Order: sequence, then C-alpha cells, then structure tokens
Amino acid sequence: MSSHDQFIDDETTPAAGKRPRAPARDSRIVGQPGFVLHSYPYKETSLIIDMFTRDHGRVGVVAKGAKRPFSKLRGVLQTFQPLSVSWSGKSELRTLIDAEWVGGMLPLERTALLCGFYLNELLVKLLARDDRHPALFDHYVSTLNQLAHGEPAQIVLRKFERALLRETGVAADLGRCTSSRGPVAPASSYVVDPERGARAAGAGEVWPVVLGKTLLDMEREDYTDPATQAQSKQLMRFLLAHHLGGQPLNTRQILIDLMQL
Repeated sequence: MSSHDQFIDDETTPAAGKRPRAPARDSRIVGQPGFVLHSYPYKETSLIIDMFTRDHGRVGVVAKGAKRPFSKLRGVLQTFQPLSVSWSGKSELRTLIDAEWVGGMLPLERTALLCGFYLNELLVKLLARDDRHPALFDHYVSTLNQLAHGEPAQIVLRKFERALLRETGVAADLGRCTSSRGPVAPASSYVVDPERGARAAGAGEVWPVVLGKTLLDMEREDYTDPATQAQSKQLMRFLLAHHLGGQPLNTRQILIDLMQL
C-alpha cells in the first residue's frame, strides 16, 4: 500500500462540522464538475471512488469495469484532473455512468503532488457525504492551480485548511477574544479553543500560544510575516487534530518529515 493510500480506512468518518446530510439524493446526475479524491479496487474489475463534486459535495460511486484493459474510464479516473462526471442511484454508493476529462490544469509534481494528496485526505476525513460545498470546491480548484504553479505550499495549505474549517462550520472568529469580548490585540498572546475561539493565554498553557497579530493575519489571509507562517502552522495542526478526533493524517506526517510544512 502506498503512503497516500493509507487514509482509505477512515473514509466513512463523519465530518467535523456535523451538518445534516441531504434527506434525499437525485437518482441521476449528468455532467457534474468533479475530482477523484480516492479510489480502491472493488471485486475483480471495478473501483469504488470517493469524488468531490461542485454541487453535490463528496459522493461515493462504483465505477463498474473501470479496471478492464479497454475501459474508457481506465485512464480518466485520476486524481487532480478536472472531470465531468455522471452517475445514477439513491444509495450510499451510486453507479458511475460516465466520466470525461475536462483539462485546463497543470499536473502536480514532486512536493506539490504530496500536498494534493494531503488536501484529498482532509476532504475525505472532514466532509460528510452528500453535503454540498460549492465555495470549498472552487477553493480546492484554486489551491490545486496554485500548487501546480509553484506558489509557496506553507501559505497555500494554511489558506485551504482555514477555508475547510469555515465550510464545515467549526472555524471560530479569530479576530475576537472570548475572554475579554473585545477585539484581539496584535501584541497580546492567545490560545484558540477549538470549540469557542481565541482567549487570552495564561501561565502553563498546553495549547499553542500565538500572537494576536498572527490571528489577525490569518483572518486577513496575510501570511507574509514569517512569524505568522510558523505560528499558524502549529495552530492549524492543533485545530485539525481536534476536529479529526485523534485520527492521524498520514500525508501530513509525510510532509512534516520531508519539509516541515
């Protein structure tokens, strides 16, 4: 099993945001923009695929016969490639009818490729199936493009992590202090309660302590300050660990080992 395939076991984990799933599913969807998040073999010739789609969120589909040598799906169902997908069915796993490569995006290479698998693992573990997130889908496409064009991974990943927590309903307002009920002061020190938000740091804190400036920078998506980059990395690692309920992020650990992202 390759390193980026190790998150398969947790694919059915409920999302951190705990949003209710859609009560009903359309029986036939045609031409939906989507990406393969993860796939694994099913029976002898088929695949089960976790897809991230723009208007239907994370969807599980069965691609029947996709492993056959002459299947039209064999070379299409690749990660990080924009697709137009069609499926049918109302069960937890739908049946893939068709998938066409749309194109228009550069491939991910080297470290950017690992970062892409990290994004996919986050989506599989933090998004409930059938919970639509069109804004997050657009952010995902933008993030893949930024990584493919060599933009700084530390900054690109922090922005996506924050967007993901906002979309799943668990991102607190980092510009307000819950203990003082006032705005965060740039020069003061804070910790972020994953369930409540920022509060003034006390003595002997076990949670990551960050400057108010870091929190304000994160709210503005301004990561130009090296101190903000370093502190936001530790803070987001802590917040994600909480919302994942202790599940390890395998691709994250690989990135940490390679380049301390």
